[in-house]
Amino acid sequence: MTDTPARLLGLLSLLQTPREWPGSELAERLGVSPRTIRRDIDRLRELGYPVEASRGAAGGYRLVAGTAMPPLVLDDEEAVAIAVGLRTAAAQPVDGMEEASVRALAKLEQVLPARLRRRVGTIGTATVAVPATGPVVDPVQLTVFAGAIANHETVRFRYRANDGAETRRRAEPLRLVAAGRRWYLVAYDLDRADWRVFRADRVREAQATGGRAVPREPPTTDLAAYVLDRLYDLVPTHRAVAILAEPASEMAPRLGGAGSLTALEDGRCRWRSHPDTLDWLAFRLLGLGCAFTVEEPPELVTRLKELATRAAAAAGSGVAAGSGAQV
Repeated sequence: MTDTPARLLGLLSLLQTPREWPGSELAERLGVSPRTIRRDIDRLRELGYPVEASRGAAGGYRLVAGTAMPPLVLDDEEAVAIAVGLRTAAAQPVDGMEEASVRALAKLEQVLPARLRRRVGTIGTATVAVPATGPVVDPVQLTVFAGAIANHETVRFRYRANDGAETRRRAEPLRLVAAGRRWYLVAYDLDRADWRVFRADRVREAQATGGRAVPREPPTTDLAAYVLDRLYDLVPTHRAVAILAEPASEMAPRLGGAGSLTALEDGRCRWRSHPDTLDWLAFRLLGLGCAFTVEEPPELVTRLKELATRAAAAAGSGVAAGSGAQV
């Protein structure tokens, strides 16, 4: 590669991959001599790119963090992925992300080649992002936790519980988990000597203490499932059993694996759900588009009656809900 600007861009693209590159490998990739690579590294440093070199047989070059954000070199797939990600970032419940995402997207689309702008536009036209609802998270708090997790540091913060009570916490953060439209922190609470799940939108004044976190066995290998289980622990859950007035072959695609189906001889089927809240079970049954009879639990029958009464009142029909369990 004899074109110096093109060669520098190619070298920069390689160095932006998070690894250490031996000079001989960079020279082979770019089709130049190791001496040319050394000169090009010096040129990048003069342009403000912090390229670090290590000596020895296993040494090489790598791009490190500097005092300013240098321009990035992206290939086609990376540019499209970032543009699509920025378009959907506004739907995430992180405070300030919408405005920052729009600014970054405007800068990126200004320099995208026409062929890539068309790809990004096609994806944008074909998709719809549901706007975020509910409380938003201060990105500063997420940054503090992410840094503490990476550096194995303890943190302290103020936390507002569900009842509004505020406490000071000292914890060893393990992971941030995005579940639904909220962020959660899985951490070992030092004062309570146990693992806890904290809602990130209820955190204030998070600070890394500089103290080293003690290596601990995680509560589970699947932290996403762990967070969901802890959330379900906060509300009563039930297993539903219902007779659906359609064949199992018709119901299976509508349920999408949510529970199990057993075919009955009369052409109907019996659905046994996974544990879930009464509201979710009621809405799931009502959304199937067929008649059904609830066998258990009785609490679900009561909840369906309440929903039926509310729906009739909203429709202005004045029709009272029936007293049976069949819907």
